[in-house]
Amino acid sequence: MVTTSNHVPAPARRADAERNRDKILAAARTAFADPSATVSMAEISRRAGVGMPTLYRNFPGRRELLEALFADEVDAVCAAAETVDGQTPAAALTAWLHRFFAFFANKRHIAAELLKHTDRDDPVFDDNRARVIAAGRPLLAAAQRAHEVRDDLALEQILDMIHAIATIHGDTDYVKSILRIALDGLRP
Repeated sequence: MVTTSNHVPAPARRADAERNRDKILAAARTAFADPSATVSMAEISRRAGVGMPTLYRNFPGRRELLEALFADEVDAVCAAAETVDGQTPAAALTAWLHRFFAFFANKRHIAAELLKHTDRDDPVFDDNRARVIAAGRPLLAAAQRAHEVRDDLALEQILDMIHAIATIHGDTDYVKSILRIALDGLRP
């Protein structure tokens, strides 16, 4: 069964319809990854190799497409919290925070585009933030119980710090150096 971006079960789709939806999302993900590109729904349709009716049957508008892309990435961040590897609880938390950083660094263009069609108070942002916090909270708690991470920090503070770092303009090495220093600051 397929779920929509707000996680309400949707009717089952035919296999070819699901493939078309996946092609549209993959094409849109690639298109929106280029911050200098102007991406129209027609361009996404062309890149996906589907007709405009198929695109609009799956995503009635740009906002719905952007919400689906955003929700897919949040799903991946949440799933990573359950599967992340680390020899210690702090290492597992740090690995997950790097995944969260990559999400924001790579998807800020999708989020910025989504903000053009909504506002920051839209439930799509709050609901997905709550999901990320719920997924990461056990990792932080384990690291704090092991006395590997400061116990005076809340996950919300750490995620806000990661988000702020991900928005810094500069080459990858420059920004990752800042991230490394910030994560070092989590230690007691």
